Amino acid sequence: MPQDNAPSGVMHSSGVASAEQGLVLLDGPDGVAISLTPEAAEETAKSLIVAAHAARSQAQDG
Repeated sequence: MPQDNAPSGVMHSSGVASAEQGLVLLDGPDGVAISLTPEAAEETAKSLIVAAHAARSQAQDG
């Protein structure tokens, strides 16, 4: 979905990941923060990339 038509509450800025004490910390916009195991972080990263490609394709199609 293009940003100009994005519903309210959709985040337009990316999160920032860091590693601390064997965990991956993800700090996102508006105070969103999660802690993940390295394995969960890798799977989340893969899933986000697939979903981002699908969303971009959907936005271009219509």
